[in-house]
Amino acid sequence: MATQAKRRRVAGPVGGGDAAPDPVAGFLSWCRQVGLELSPKVSVSRQGTVAGYGMVAQESVQPGELLFAVPRAALLSQHTCSIGGLLERERGALQSQSGWVPLLLALLHELQAPASPWSPYFALWPELGRLEHPMFWPEEERRRLLQGTGVPEAVEKDLANIRSEYYSIVLPFMEAHPDLFSPRVRSLELYRQLVALVMAYRIFIGTKNKTLRGISSVPSLNYIHGEALPKRDLIFLGLASEGPGPSFSLPPQNCLRMVATQLIPKGHEIFNTYGQMANWQLIHMYGFAEPYPDNTDDTADIQMVTVREAALQGTKVEAERLLLYERWDFLCKLEMVGEEGAFVIGREEVLTEEELTTTLKVLCMPAEEFREFKDQDGWGDNKREEDSLTITNIPKLKASWRQLLRDSVLLTLQTYATDLKSEQDLLSNEVYTRLSWREQQALQVRYGQKMILHQLLELTS
Repeated sequence: MATQAKRRRVAGPVGGGDAAPDPVAGFLSWCRQVGLELSPKVSVSRQGTVAGYGMVAQESVQPGELLFAVPRAALLSQHTCSIGGLLERERGALQSQSGWVPLLLALLHELQAPASPWSPYFALWPELGRLEHPMFWPEEERRRLLQGTGVPEAVEKDLANIRSEYYSIVLPFMEAHPDLFSPRVRSLELYRQLVALVMAYRIFIGTKNKTLRGISSVPSLNYIHGEALPKRDLIFLGLASEGPGPSFSLPPQNCLRMVATQLIPKGHEIFNTYGQMANWQLIHMYGFAEPYPDNTDDTADIQMVTVREAALQGTKVEAERLLLYERWDFLCKLEMVGEEGAFVIGREEVLTEEELTTTLKVLCMPAEEFREFKDQDGWGDNKREEDSLTITNIPKLKASWRQLLRDSVLLTLQTYATDLKSEQDLLSNEVYTRLSWREQQALQVRYGQKMILHQLLELTS
């Protein structure tokens, strides 16, 4: 069960606007009309939730009990929307890198359709203009608060892809069908907001052989807030959580069922889990981070090119530099490194152990040994136990390996705008409470990463 403090941190700006006199009553009436089964033990409410509308247990819910069941026809997708036939006929023209264009067009159409069957569902949506994903922060603020974390670079790629997708595929399609898309939904900003919403609430729907059939927006799922919990399982056609939340399945009854995976006490909000994600991934995709040290899946990245830069610092003559670049090119050939790749370090393990081990070995081995290793295409070199790159084994690594790893960590720490001591000062209760929501979340991302990197400094000293 998540702690109350943890839940408070998940809360973002208040979402949901009263688009109707009683949107909850309208939504519940719609649920009955479409056959969406909601357990009498739960309610959709603003009271007792971390942000906007949420789902709260009115009675204790036992593991395995049904929370809700959504008929396939009530899932909002490119197949069930009122323009599903058109989207299917134009499927070839709507292909994109994200694969989300048909669903996003379905949402854009249904949002402005006066008689959309999903209008009561939309009435309980969070306010799109108040989403807290970093893609909606001003660029200066995003760079200032998240420099060094990898988030600004990820967001810039997202924004470029979204803009390209919108102007090359989505907008031309809407302009070709002006009777289906009013001018008010032909907006890049609205499209970005829907992308963020789909990132948070989509579910992949497949067939029994697990072939992807589509992506759906799920009524009721939007009202279950998320947490980053240490465990998750994948089950047939959906996500199952082992936290204080639910699991998904789409059985032969042709509906999506969500069941509790553990006891949910009366009065507690019901949470889903976003799975095993580092804080930088959580803030990037969902707009929040877990407070240190709650997220046991947090990681820090060391850019692969940073290790190369650290190795270059140790070269003295041009011949050594050329040999190092030869080693790097060989690592690229082995697909162990890349110009945009990163070595991922967790609190208790190196998630990219093979890649980092091979890189340290190749960059640090004597020249003659490298020639032999290269001639054998990287084969024939038996891995020794003392070369195992587990966190606990790092102090036992060869001195040259430890030095290169240490130099790489020091270079990585220089990419942040502040040092660890500054972050620790900000985390004191008196100062922390005066920070804005964004400042608090960004601080948790930076601090968690720096704690992992400083642990590496201690292990390599």
